[in-house]
Amino acid sequence: MPDVLSAPLVVEFPFTRSLGPVQSAFLTRLRERVVLGVRTTDGRTLVPPVEYDPVTAEEIRDLVEVTPTGTVTTWAWNHAPRRGQPLTTPFAWVLVRLDGADTALLHALDAPGPDAVRTGMRVRVRWAEERTGAITDIACFEPYDGEAGESGATGKSVRAGGHSGVFGDPITGIVAPARLDYTYSPGRAQSAYIEALSARRTVGERCPSCRKVYVPPRGACPTCGVATAEQVEVGPRGTVTTFCIVNIKAKNLDIEVPYVYAHIALDGADLALHARIGGIPYDQVRMGLRVAPVWTEGARYPDHYRPTGEPDAAYETYKELL
Repeated sequence: MPDVLSAPLVVEFPFTRSLGPVQSAFLTRLRERVVLGVRTTDGRTLVPPVEYDPVTAEEIRDLVEVTPTGTVTTWAWNHAPRRGQPLTTPFAWVLVRLDGADTALLHALDAPGPDAVRTGMRVRVRWAEERTGAITDIACFEPYDGEAGESGATGKSVRAGGHSGVFGDPITGIVAPARLDYTYSPGRAQSAYIEALSARRTVGERCPSCRKVYVPPRGACPTCGVATAEQVEVGPRGTVTTFCIVNIKAKNLDIEVPYVYAHIALDGADLALHARIGGIPYDQVRMGLRVAPVWTEGARYPDHYRPTGEPDAAYETYKELL
């Protein structure tokens, strides 16, 4: 039995979003070391601000300056900070209700240890030295001995204070990187499948009950639910069952658009796998097209599939695999 494989994997992409006028003002003013909230029609001040009242769903635009000091309402100690978190040394995650606000803001508190943190403790913003108009312009919170109202914010409406609410060089959008690091183990069946691919062979497993051959194998029949163990070599040729034309170029993928991605039923398999189609103009790819794998030197899987020149497969031969 082959060794079960495992490998570290990373899923990462930049999440880009635009900002409405309220959050645009919030981030723009953070860049200037000012914290804004938004006031609802019943007098509550929400920090961080939102554009619609979470209770009434009314649109709200009345920006209010609050103080950079506040009170911890709850907390949790983070003994092992991870990549990308606000601090590299152990810290507390805290919900802080800033003076003048009625809701709490989540951020990090720089404290020497969990014994130094408590609900009700007073804290203040520690500003980042370089500010770009992001929540990270608040580097973290730190303990503060002062009382509410000592830091100077008036709590008045920004508009009432003589400001239009429109700021120069506003922040109109943000890019938030999303990343997931994990270790993947394909299990016994797929480990054997991957090892066979390294020898330019494709193997599936046959269900002992329905006798269907599944590629890639999962170790169990998805229809019958019984374990599979009998290996069956399939392909290498196959038939295009369905396909799509890709017109948007993926970042870091060196393939010119448009190109075709297809489901391919390998000969002898009862499940279609997906792969790129090459060696033919994208607008000539069709259902029933007979294809074969194209390997590149040192690759562990086919680079793409190309037409074999055979007559197209009859629809009846692959209709159950659509």
